[in-house]
Amino acid sequence: MLVEEVMTPKDKLIIVSPMAPVREALMLMKKNKVKAIIVEKTSENGAYGLVTFKNILQSIVAEDGDIDLLNVYDIASTPSVSVSRKLDMKYAARMMVRNSIKRLLVIDNNEIYGILTMSDIIGVLLNDID
Repeated sequence: MLVEEVMTPKDKLIIVSPMAPVREALMLMKKNKVKAIIVEKTSENGAYGLVTFKNILQSIVAEDGDIDLLNVYDIASTPSVSVSRKLDMKYAARMMVRNSIKRLLVIDNNEIYGILTMSDIIGVLLNDID
C-alpha cells in the first residue's frame, strides 16, 4: 500500500502563514481539533514546516508564557521530515518508528500533497484486522 492511499490529503490540512502569530496557530489547532498544522513555505524553493502542540508548549516555557512575542516561523520545525506519496507505507512506518516521528509531510517536487500520521497507519492496520 502506498503512502498516498493512507495519508490525509492536502484539502483536509490546516495551513498557516509563517508570519502568523503563535496564538493564531493555537486557535486554528483548537478550532479544527488537530495536533499539528502545516507552515507554508516562504518561497518557491523554500521548505514546508510543521507546528505541533509540543512546539507551542516549548515556546511558552521559553518565553515564560508570553506567546504573543512569537510568530509561527520562530517555533516551526522547518524543514519538516517528508516522504514521497509513491513510497510504500511500510517504509514510511519503519522510518517513523526508528526516528520517533509521529507525522511526515507528503511532498513531491517541493509541493505538499498531504500528511501521514501514526494514526493514519494504525487506522489501516485496524481495518485489516476486521
